[in-house]
This record gives sequence, C-alpha cells and structure tokens, in this order.
Amino acid sequence: MKIILLHKNYSKLIAKASKDDRRAQHQLFEMFSPKMLGVCRQYLKNNDLAEEVMLSGFLKMFTHLKDFKNEGSFEGWIRRIMVNESISQLRKDKKLNFVSEKEIENTTQHSTYIETELETAEIQKMIDSLPDGYKTVFVLYAVEGYKHSEIAELLQISESTSKTQLFKARKMLQNMVKQQNNLSYGTL
Repeated sequence: MKIILLHKNYSKLIAKASKDDRRAQHQLFEMFSPKMLGVCRQYLKNNDLAEEVMLSGFLKMFTHLKDFKNEGSFEGWIRRIMVNESISQLRKDKKLNFVSEKEIENTTQHSTYIETELETAEIQKMIDSLPDGYKTVFVLYAVEGYKHSEIAELLQISESTSKTQLFKARKMLQNMVKQQNNLSYGTL
C-alpha cells in the first residue's frame, strides 16, 4: 500500500536545492513547472514565451532559494516570482498600457452572472483577447486573488486605474460570453 502525503513538507528538498544539489533542483522543477507554466500562460498569450518566462522565473527562484525562510507557502513564493517575471516581460514588450479614466462608481457591485456552457479553452481565448492591461489586472484580481491596492503597487498604477481596468475587462468578457451564447443557441 502506497501512502500519499497530502501536506508535503518541502524543507529538506529546498535545503538541498539551495546548496546547488542538481537532483533536488530537478525534483522541484518537475513538481512545480506544470502549474507555474499555467501561471505564466495566464499573462502571456504565446505558449513559447510563457515557457521562456517560466524558465527565467525558475532560474531566479533557484538563485534566490537561500532567501526563502520556510515561512508561508513555498508554492506561493514561486508563484509570486512567476507573476513578477510575467509582468516584467509584458513591460519589456511594452504591452502594459493602462487607459487612465475617471474612477467608475461601484465597480465592485456590478457583477452579472451569465449562464454558459463554454469550455475552458474558449474562456482562455476570450481572456487572451483582452487588451494586455485589462487582462493583467483581471488575472491578478480574479485568478490570483490580489487586492486592488496590491495590484496598483505591483503595476505602478493607481487603485482607481486597477478598478477601472477590472471593470472594463469584466464588461468585455460578459459581452464575449453573451455573443458566444447567442451563436451557440442560434439567436443571432
């Protein structure tokens, strides 16, 4: 009978990897690379670029592994590195453009739920089609769970810009879903 650990303790593996143990580093990479590629892919439309950014994120993670204090989630620490690397890539490619507009009132109380039968791949395509500024704020807020104050600090924008970008991203996604539903149900 094989015992499955539900709460893995990575501290021994991290300690070995921080001492440049290549096997331990490889094990960490194998454990976390699929999920971290998904994180990078949320921000970057191109799969090859997402993989490249993930690899540079792992390089940064291994370089700074000695700085991890075993406080909090190791996966969360790696995830934050991947998010920062992805945002840096968007900045480098000059794809992070934020339209400065007046703050939209009650942006947090506007949710409209739309029933849909879209597949995950279709939803990802819709998210990918958002302007990069909208997409980045949407992913940080809706997927990663960042607060507007954290997003503002991370992206070097105002909180109102973050709220506006999220509002516009949600609105665009709602319109895309409605349009897709209309096409699917033959009402257009």
